[in-house]
Amino acid sequence: MKSLSILAAAFVLGFTAAAAQAGAANAADTASLTVTFKGVKEKTGAILFTVVSEEGYDGKAPAVAQDMLPVSADTVSKTFTGLAPGRYAIKAFHDVNGDGKMGTNPFGMPVEPFAFSNNAVGNMGPAKWEAAAFEVKAGANTQSIDID
Repeated sequence: MKSLSILAAAFVLGFTAAAAQAGAANAADTASLTVTFKGVKEKTGAILFTVVSEEGYDGKAPAVAQDMLPVSADTVSKTFTGLAPGRYAIKAFHDVNGDGKMGTNPFGMPVEPFAFSNNAVGNMGPAKWEAAAFEVKAGANTQSIDID
C-alpha cells in the first residue's frame, strides 16, 4: 500500500518539477514525440503527464517535458518538439475531477485512471523503468497509451 502512495507522490512531484530539456542538441538532431492517450472513459478533467529520463522516473531529476491535456473526447494527443534523442518514459493520470492531483483512497491506492508508456503495468506500485522506457530517435516519434 505504501508503494502506491509513493506512486501518487511521484506523479505530483513530476508535475511540479520544472521542465528541462535532456541535453543540448542541434536542430537537425532533435526529435519530436507525439503522445496519444486512447480509451478515455470520462470526458471531464484533464490528463496530466510527464516525459522523463531514467533519472527523472524516480523523481531524481526534473521532467523533460510535461503537459495537462483537457479531456473532451476518448482520444487526446500532444506533440513535443526539440527533444534530444534518448530513452524516455511517460507517467500519466486522468484527473477526472479536475482538482490537480491524483485521487487516492484512504490506503493510498489510486482511484483515478493512470498509465505508463508502452502500456506498462506495475505490481503494487508504478511500472518499472525497464517496462515503460522507449527509444526516441531524431525525427518524428509516437507513443500511444491506453488510459482507462
